[in-house]
Amino acid sequence: MTPILVFDIETVPDVAGLRKINAQGAQISDAEVAQLAFDRRREATGSDFLPLHLHRVVAISCALRDRDSFRVWSLGEAGEPERDLVQRFFDGVEKYTPQLVSWNGSGFDLPVLNYRALIHGVRAARFWDMGEDDRDFKWNNYISRYHSRHLDLMDLLAMYQGRGNAPLDQVAQLLGLPGKLGMDGSKVWEAFQQGRILAIRNYCETDVANTYLLYQRFRLVRGALDETQYRRECELVRSTLSKTGEDHWREFLAAWQ
Repeated sequence: MTPILVFDIETVPDVAGLRKINAQGAQISDAEVAQLAFDRRREATGSDFLPLHLHRVVAISCALRDRDSFRVWSLGEAGEPERDLVQRFFDGVEKYTPQLVSWNGSGFDLPVLNYRALIHGVRAARFWDMGEDDRDFKWNNYISRYHSRHLDLMDLLAMYQGRGNAPLDQVAQLLGLPGKLGMDGSKVWEAFQQGRILAIRNYCETDVANTYLLYQRFRLVRGALDETQYRRECELVRSTLSKTGEDHWREFLAAWQ
């Protein structure tokens, strides 16, 4: 089988980048730099959500389904340099040439990863191949929106219309999945400032698990799985997570209907 790699990222303001752009010195704290950026963005757009090139990646979590195995984990160690995290992600694409799956990955995760790869000089030849090295990639690659090597499940379900987009949390709950547990993207910056990087990684991992299970339901709907195969995939996830003994997975399993 083609390996399936579901991914999600968590980000905070790129304070170092903001300092460069706005010529802000060390006399201004990181929190003040970020707050000024939020305030300016809110004044300009009505939202404090920063442009994608001004996000710094602090966690990348993945779910990998390959042969008879399934696992969920966060890349690298807590606090590992951003460049290393981004390189690990693209190294995984290089190694497995997987089916990438995301929820809003085309609109957020991949553009952010692309900008951070550009800033750090991260090599990602397989990801960027559009047929120059592998002829098959001319017709199906990770870059073109309507190709399937990367499947943005939200984008596809919305029929590529922004007005049809839906939050992962709500769709997951409609299917009896846990959805978000105790944290969401709006709380990541606060948690990061408090040094709670492990909590951010755990939250990112549960998002990945929700997305993987939604993808399996989608595979059932599109006819790629029958009912027995679908139940087997769900049971594999339950069994794998139950063996970890970690608190966030106990909470996840308890909330899974």
